[in-house]
Amino acid sequence: MVISAAPRVERLASSGIEVIPQEYVRPQEELTSIGNVFEEEKKEEGPRVPTIDLKGINSEDPVEREKCKEELKKAAAGWGVMHLVNHGIPDELIERVKKAGETFFDLPIEEKEKYANDQATGKIQGYGSKLANNACGQLEWEDYFFHLVYPEDKRDLSIWPKTPTDYKEATSEYARQLRGLATTILSTLSLGLGLEAGRLEKEVGGMEEFLLQLKINYYPRCPQPELALGVEAHTDVSALTFILHNMVPGLQLFYEGKWVTAKCVPNSIIMHIGDTIEILSNGKYKSILHRGLVNKEKVRISWAVFCEPPKEKIILQPLPETVSEEEPPRYPPRTFVQHIEHKLFRRTQDLHSNRISK
Repeated sequence: MVISAAPRVERLASSGIEVIPQEYVRPQEELTSIGNVFEEEKKEEGPRVPTIDLKGINSEDPVEREKCKEELKKAAAGWGVMHLVNHGIPDELIERVKKAGETFFDLPIEEKEKYANDQATGKIQGYGSKLANNACGQLEWEDYFFHLVYPEDKRDLSIWPKTPTDYKEATSEYARQLRGLATTILSTLSLGLGLEAGRLEKEVGGMEEFLLQLKINYYPRCPQPELALGVEAHTDVSALTFILHNMVPGLQLFYEGKWVTAKCVPNSIIMHIGDTIEILSNGKYKSILHRGLVNKEKVRISWAVFCEPPKEKIILQPLPETVSEEEPPRYPPRTFVQHIEHKLFRRTQDLHSNRISK
């Protein structure tokens, strides 16, 4: 399959088309499960993504502290995704991050093109649109901006947006605070496996090598949202993923054989467990299949920070403490980059057999 540069979806959406190009139309077997995201979000019946209140995670009250940690562990094992509230990152800072991203995407496309990436030459950071890298050649209804935000000495500030002027300061401070939150989460997950508090963080690279990469996803209005997806079904390869959004629904999780639409929870950060933690925990924590819907009425924007181990330096495999005669290793040893390559041209889920391909 020849991979060619994708057009900017924003330009396509603003052109006045009423019928989307065929390359954005999902396969027939997917179309029956794509509904109206606003109606889906209003549903009261059925399972809901858990909300974890982190207020007590460092409480001096041992009962409150253990209750919070147990709820987080339960959500990581049962769902692999959760809304985090009282997470410690100031609302004002989060609003600055959102405003900076929105202002960048409000720029004319010609201005954004100055930051364009070039995946064909390996330049993956910058402004782009999804290329067809799946077996059926479908494109996704999104544009994005992607760049490494932490550690600070590994950043390439030359490709960071110059407009708005607050982009660098707000994004940098958010990355620093999110890095601290990641340590807290990894510590809790480690203890939940019966490990020392710092074990999982060490296994994913520690303070020096654990990478935070920001992807701002921009989903324009779509004239035929029942035919398209903003992001196709996948599991994250990361250790953890933290997501902000502009309070427009779109995230769906494949839970107990059905697609569940995440509610928009004010002042929350959505957190996914990624493949890396699922592998290290030998499946005790789950990396859930998820996708993004689009709509006719509102632009949706999300800010996803992928917390990842170094590509080549660490072998991902179940930790010895998670393996037993009754629970043998479920995943073969691979480097992080080998895991990515293993997934690249494969569907991450067989919806008929409900098996996730890791």
